[in-house]
Amino acid sequence: MTGSTAAPFTADDYRARMERAAHAAADAGLAGLLVAPGPDLVWLTGYAPTAATERLTLLVLAAGQDPVLVVPTLEAPDAAKATGAPALTVRDWTDGKDPYAATAGILDASGRFGISDNAWAMHLLGLQKVLPGTSYASLTDALPMLRAVKDAAELELLAAAGAAADATFEEIRNVPFAGRRESEIALDLSRLLRQHGHAVVDFTIVGSGPNGANPHHEVGDRVIERGDMVVLDFGGLKDGYGSDTTRTVHVGEPTDEERAVHDIVRAAQEAGFRAVRPGVACQEVDRAARKVIEDAGYGPYFIHRTGHGIGVTTHEPPYMIEGEQQTLVPGMCFSIEPGIYLPGRFGVRIEDIVAVTEEGGRRLNDTTREMVIVD
Repeated sequence: MTGSTAAPFTADDYRARMERAAHAAADAGLAGLLVAPGPDLVWLTGYAPTAATERLTLLVLAAGQDPVLVVPTLEAPDAAKATGAPALTVRDWTDGKDPYAATAGILDASGRFGISDNAWAMHLLGLQKVLPGTSYASLTDALPMLRAVKDAAELELLAAAGAAADATFEEIRNVPFAGRRESEIALDLSRLLRQHGHAVVDFTIVGSGPNGANPHHEVGDRVIERGDMVVLDFGGLKDGYGSDTTRTVHVGEPTDEERAVHDIVRAAQEAGFRAVRPGVACQEVDRAARKVIEDAGYGPYFIHRTGHGIGVTTHEPPYMIEGEQQTLVPGMCFSIEPGIYLPGRFGVRIEDIVAVTEEGGRRLNDTTREMVIVD
């Protein structure tokens, strides 16, 4: 199993995150942040309710106020056990009472709040009903970079997750492909990710032959044949942090065209990586990778952005896409994953997770980007 030596996060770590988030909200002109169960709540407090339900759970953050976690009484004992609980006040409410009225007393009645993207509509509407003078913005729109810059411990966890994904690839490249269904290879990937320490497997894309021309192909029962190009894109969460890597393998010897297309994508991925350095706009990473593919005549067949952020989720800001002028900052982590997709024939994608350093970029995936031949 591929492990990490990062020390567990402490109450002080979560306190610092909550303070930083509250001040970022104030700087953005918000009265505060309302954080529902999901990745933001876990990142800010270490608290992950068993499931989001119709009962309101909400973290309230505002500059100059102590953090308050509003929870149902029956869940208060678990909330109090969260690592970040010493850094906040748990305020519980009982069934039969109005949780929105209970929350209203700690909110600015005329304020504008950032609210979790995954907050339930019934909870937002409940708050609006008791506080009609309030307004809301999605957290991704209001503070897109809230979790984007990772600290040293987070970078270590992301590196360990990447190493586990790499170990998975090194094993999968040695299993038989020809004569097996895509779904069988996907099961192998899932099993290997878990063997290498992943608690959650988010996706195992296996796109063989013409299916590889669909970037988000749903694994099916197509039998993989000799002569197929096979796109393998897989990842999940290990110790709470994400992995995501893609390699494209070939069953038996490739044609000259297949090898040439793979080489173009590999060069594009390298160009995107070489564009990474502090102060560069995210769109420049996309432009660098895309130019290689366009110059080779395959521009119309690169049909998605070049990359996405990763952290406590496998897809989050920042995004490497034309028009994104957010500048890169040391500690940001994101994918670089250009591809060429030839409808009805085959696809090629190569993906690494990259962390921004003071000098440039650091790859968190180290398996070969050369074409791998499988049986």
